[in-house]
Amino acid sequence: MQDSDPHSAPIRPGQPHVVPRPEHNISRANISEQALRVLYRLRQENYQAHLVGGGVRDLLLGHEPKDFDIATDATPEQVRQVFRNCRLIGRRFRLAHVHFGRDIIEVATFRGGGSDDDTDTDADRQVRNGLIVRDNLYGTIEEDALRRDFTINALYYDIADFALIDYAGGLEDLRAGQLRLIGDPVQRYREDPVRMLRAVRFACKLGFSIEPATEHPLFELGHLLCDIPASRLFDELLKLFHSGYGLEVFDKLRHYGLFAHLFPATEACLAHEDHDFPITFVSRGLANTDKRLAEDKPVTPAFLYAVLLWEPVRRRWEELVAHGMASIEAILSASSEVCVEQQPLVAIPKRFSLPMREIWALQPRLEQRDGKRPYRLITHPRFRAAYDFLVLRAEAGEADAELADWWTRFQDASSQERARMTEPGVRRKRRPRRRRKPSGSSGEPAS
Repeated sequence: MQDSDPHSAPIRPGQPHVVPRPEHNISRANISEQALRVLYRLRQENYQAHLVGGGVRDLLLGHEPKDFDIATDATPEQVRQVFRNCRLIGRRFRLAHVHFGRDIIEVATFRGGGSDDDTDTDADRQVRNGLIVRDNLYGTIEEDALRRDFTINALYYDIADFALIDYAGGLEDLRAGQLRLIGDPVQRYREDPVRMLRAVRFACKLGFSIEPATEHPLFELGHLLCDIPASRLFDELLKLFHSGYGLEVFDKLRHYGLFAHLFPATEACLAHEDHDFPITFVSRGLANTDKRLAEDKPVTPAFLYAVLLWEPVRRRWEELVAHGMASIEAILSASSEVCVEQQPLVAIPKRFSLPMREIWALQPRLEQRDGKRPYRLITHPRFRAAYDFLVLRAEAGEADAELADWWTRFQDASSQERARMTEPGVRRKRRPRRRRKPSGSSGEPAS
């Protein structure tokens, strides 16, 4: 981003700072062809057309944007009339999605100001107890800018003259590496508590600090997340933890006390660490996901949530076994209990919750290495994920490292070697020696 002085005078509503094309670093060469097609077509139909939000922010920072969102004065219905390949979505926020094969360009109509309290009963904009439940009141670009969440997301790139428009001081915050909410932070968080999660996500993604007035309510308003639909929180958490910086996100969520409102059972376990196993396991699991994303390897929400919810499952599993329940039956019962408690908070779809529970259910089965059982288990569709999970448990010191090593060797062993490894007598002779513990109470080797 070029070094101009965007704040020679304070920015006031309706008086934006306009940065002409020669004074900023956004180039159409870095904007997707599909987004440009939508921008130009809207302009040809005499509508305003601006690239806005994260796409503008990332281009200014020299990053490659993940998405290109567009803001316009055309209503969603008018956008659909312009583009045959358009679908309208959403009730809370009416949006137009213009489809180009698998690529989707999101087009939003400028939001109106409306009132900021519960007296707003307009059918197009409804606020209940401070929470916006409907916001389809349309307005001007100035009103739209001030209704956006963070100043760095309220920057507009106008396709008409390629100028950059700043209504909220976003350029200054972008240069300062600072995340700031537009308006009163408490009110803005109450309007949409998910903004607290977005604050964490942007701070981690961009390496920005959170401005003090924006940061302080994060410690106090986590309970508002309970008002957000559980299905929406699932989507938001995937953005957080499948971003490539999930471990940092985890640390910040715990720092602000937000994690406890999302995963109370897990937080309760982490607050009472057992030989450092819980925090080590979750951290290793998230670091593993970050590493896979950095290497462009596939990741799945099933494995992520298996990691995040494992501690309450493991502890309940051990309790049930201690009360005489068979290990496999106990893990199934523990999994069910934890999932029932978690589902109202963060709704995990069945296409992910079922594989997640299979990963857990295979953990006690991985301890059975005699006869034909390993041969059957290695063909299980969820074996690889369960094995990776076991390795993480072993690395965290919570599972037997020899067990994880055995399965690592078994996968690559020849038929003859596999037959030898599954002879019960062979392993029974080795395991006591590997698990031998010092007899001295001081922890020193026995003499």
